[in-house]
Amino acid sequence: MILVNTESIAGKQLEMLGLVQGSTIQSKNVGRDITQGFKTLVGGELKAYTEMMNDARQLATQRMTEEAEALGADAIVNVRYTSASVMQGAAEVLAYGTAVRFV
Repeated sequence: MILVNTESIAGKQLEMLGLVQGSTIQSKNVGRDITQGFKTLVGGELKAYTEMMNDARQLATQRMTEEAEALGADAIVNVRYTSASVMQGAAEVLAYGTAVRFV
């Protein structure tokens, strides 16, 4: 499966199949949440949250790709990501794009 953030793929003629998306909501355990809270007192990267968001993007991408494969897609164009805080210590990541088939 080819994933691009552009509207086209060089050298390919595309048939649009439709919008596909994948999402997940992730959180850290309360112990990890507390230790990351202390980190905000001194500043710096919150590595546990960086890891959580990386895992969430990977899972959302996988779910989007599976949806595109079910449509018979060869690629997904215009891939985008968005995230939102759902509650304290939890975030939603959404991956979306347009599933296409090569003509």
